[in-house]
Amino acid sequence: MTVEKTLVITNAKGLHARAAAAFVKTADRFDAEVTVSKNGESVSGHSIMGLMMLGAAYGSDILVSCTGTQAAEALSALEKLVDDKFNEN
Repeated sequence: MTVEKTLVITNAKGLHARAAAAFVKTADRFDAEVTVSKNGESVSGHSIMGLMMLGAAYGSDILVSCTGTQAAEALSALEKLVDDKFNEN
């Protein structure tokens, strides 16, 4: 199964190193392949460096696509993480 959703980066620093690490840590908890796209460029959601290379700043739209037996669960957890601003204060 594949599920996808466009998410908006709402934390002030965007998808920087700490936020990317939190994203990867969350993605790695699930039996799902995660891909993140921005402006036509796609990277693995399991790669901190790849995510940082997207340059997703505050207000950026990213498309998160999850494929696998836990795709829906992975997408839900990643959406919550992004909505919670990567748990940054």
